[in-house]
Amino acid sequence: MRSILACLVPLSCFLSCSVALSVETLDERPATSKEWGYRPEQGTVSVVNPPSFSWRPQTGVVSWEIECARDPKFTTIQYSADDITMNVHCPPRVLPPGDYSWRYRGILKSGAPTNWSRSRTFTIQSDAVAMPLPSRQELLARIPQSHPRLFVRPEQIPQLRDLARGSMQPQYEKLVAQCDALLARPPATTEPPKYGPEVVRNSDPWRKIWWGNRTYTIKALDGAATLGFTHQLGGKEEYGQLAKKILLECAQWDPLGATGYRYNDEAGMPYAYYFARTYTFIHDLLSEEERELCRQVMKIRGDEMYRHLHPRHLWQPYSSHSNRAWHFLGEVGIAMLGEVEGADDWVWFAMNVFHNVYPVWSDDQGGWHEGFVYWKSYLDRFTWWADVMRGAMEINAFDKPYFSQIGYYPMYLLPPGKVGGGFGDRNASQTAASAVSLVSQLAQQASNAHWLWYVQQMGGPIPKSGYIGFVRGAIPPITAQPPRDLPTSRVFRGIGQAVLNSTLENAADDVQVVFKSSPFGTQSHGYEANNSFLLWAYGQRLLVRSGYRDSYGTEHHKNWMWSTRSVNNITVDGAGQLPHSASSQGKITSFETSPAIDVVVGEAGEAYRTGSGKPRLDRYTRTIVFIKPELILIYDRLEAPNDSTFEYWLHATKKFSVNDQFDINLQVEDVGCAVSLLAPSGLTFSQTDQYDPNPRPRIKLREWHLTATTPTKAKSVEFVALYRPFRQGQQPPSEQQLRKIEGGYVLTAELTDGQVVALLPTDDSASLSAEGLSSDGTIVVQKRRANGSVVETVAVANK
Repeated sequence: MRSILACLVPLSCFLSCSVALSVETLDERPATSKEWGYRPEQGTVSVVNPPSFSWRPQTGVVSWEIECARDPKFTTIQYSADDITMNVHCPPRVLPPGDYSWRYRGILKSGAPTNWSRSRTFTIQSDAVAMPLPSRQELLARIPQSHPRLFVRPEQIPQLRDLARGSMQPQYEKLVAQCDALLARPPATTEPPKYGPEVVRNSDPWRKIWWGNRTYTIKALDGAATLGFTHQLGGKEEYGQLAKKILLECAQWDPLGATGYRYNDEAGMPYAYYFARTYTFIHDLLSEEERELCRQVMKIRGDEMYRHLHPRHLWQPYSSHSNRAWHFLGEVGIAMLGEVEGADDWVWFAMNVFHNVYPVWSDDQGGWHEGFVYWKSYLDRFTWWADVMRGAMEINAFDKPYFSQIGYYPMYLLPPGKVGGGFGDRNASQTAASAVSLVSQLAQQASNAHWLWYVQQMGGPIPKSGYIGFVRGAIPPITAQPPRDLPTSRVFRGIGQAVLNSTLENAADDVQVVFKSSPFGTQSHGYEANNSFLLWAYGQRLLVRSGYRDSYGTEHHKNWMWSTRSVNNITVDGAGQLPHSASSQGKITSFETSPAIDVVVGEAGEAYRTGSGKPRLDRYTRTIVFIKPELILIYDRLEAPNDSTFEYWLHATKKFSVNDQFDINLQVEDVGCAVSLLAPSGLTFSQTDQYDPNPRPRIKLREWHLTATTPTKAKSVEFVALYRPFRQGQQPPSEQQLRKIEGGYVLTAELTDGQVVALLPTDDSASLSAEGLSSDGTIVVQKRRANGSVVETVAVANK
């Protein structure tokens, strides 16, 4: 293998002399929205050092080479590597900060190289986080050769035993109680059933078997792992023997049957990682013959997972289940390293996923595209891998930018006391309290004082139970810190969501707007249309995303919840954005936050297309201005290629009272919202509590859907709307005026203690001047006190 140290002459100079070698053209097609893409992208500023490299895989290529240079002509190579077997690479050392160009090429089975790829430039910041991936040899050498290997190392067992009889005796006694209960009533280990020819996929009987086999498997093998770990701490000999009995009986199950990974991954995944944990915890209790049986089982199961994930997941990682399967395979690989052929590949693959293509639904600000429920579910499981990496390979997941920010996503989305988890599947009933368990673990693992404060507001941290909680209990404690040093609003730009709050400290006093315009599009569980918004105030959900997921992929789920009609948004001639598609993309183009005013701008015009790709809109720019806490201004500009009607949709849990378009009221328990649609004029309204289509009859939920339709067809329209949330017993100001002026609008609106004035251009190059303000194509908003003095002025581009 050629040295990866810096060299002065590129490898291409040597290989170009071998004229006998044939050259195959490199496939450099642009990445699609379903593919990870070429990374670092052209012009990227890397916040990690070194950056992770990714490129399009190609049939016929057996290995890859990569070069990084300080100049685009590659005269001085700063870093190079060859014999790369995957289409991703993270160097094993940091690089000096500065500007770079990078390129790659493939080596064919014949030994001939392809051409070099086009070069791409990137910059490494001086404060970039050091995140090198150790070489394969070094990484695997860090894993203990003896057992246990998962969560704890053999040399840590004496310390944990001391803690079990000392400061952590209460936690140990809980483990003992769990084990004694298992001794009294051992879990069943008869192999669970397959579906049978009469069972229809996605039917209720199918789901009963599908999910039932998962819970059955977990009960057996997680119980075995608990018994095995507690035995390691010095628990009863009976614990280890029962763990062994369960393990060996489950080893008799058909590895490609009812709990096979491809047959039912919801059962196959927990089988794999709980089996691996039990195996490593009781390794010393197994005979060589028994170990060999376990190895044979995990060879079949591990290979099946590996074939499904590798190499596809490295280039097409947007598969929901695969985004937990890879680190479960990593656990199996660590447990079986040196004992099962291929286990080293499983570990190396898992670490390349972590360093190069994970997490996929996220951004460096801590956001999660699939929504709070799936964030909680997937990241809770990932915390196991964070423990495993730290223990087995000395890799700290929380050094990665996303994980260093991960706890701010629930903090901003769900301030203490809030109900309603924002966009994404199954979020309507989620509460801030439902974040406590996971954020407790994240705060502990990352030693983050803000996140600890967050969980303290809701009763304090919830310690993790079982053997994982015992291991984490040895982490030193931290002191909580209130978020008063943080802005109350935050943009998660990579997932295209902004969360605007008037306070982070107490949901009862908070007004919140959540906005989405996402480069991830409407794929997977984050399917809501771009430029949608939600409004929440003083303890109540006011304007909601509607529908109920009766079961994934049902007619109601697909044809209502995935449609633009189901959210607070706009349709064109009754049609919305391309549903449930990675290519149905939006983008947050501007974001400003201050104590008085927040502004977020999103563009989603390209998401409105027919199935054949024909555009329905050329432009859809939505600007949300939040005058904290009492007024939300939403300004929409839409342009269509053809004369069209436009429908403005709002959704709530209660019926809207519509007097006219300037006087719409919503009352939800003790919170109200006054709505005024100031433009365009002549809107017609309809309202219903029926969905199209309705969910299954067993779902009794009904919400109200208000539609305002433009009176005539036109190629362009501007909507100007004001929303005034208020507590019961309060009367929001009602004086407001929208005037059309040359090049746009001027809005004046009364506040309880002053006035807001806004210039809203209808032309990006228009010059506007009114009410003491001026604009050259930008939106200008000014908050004034009752005496006319200025509180704050904000200007943002409206495109």
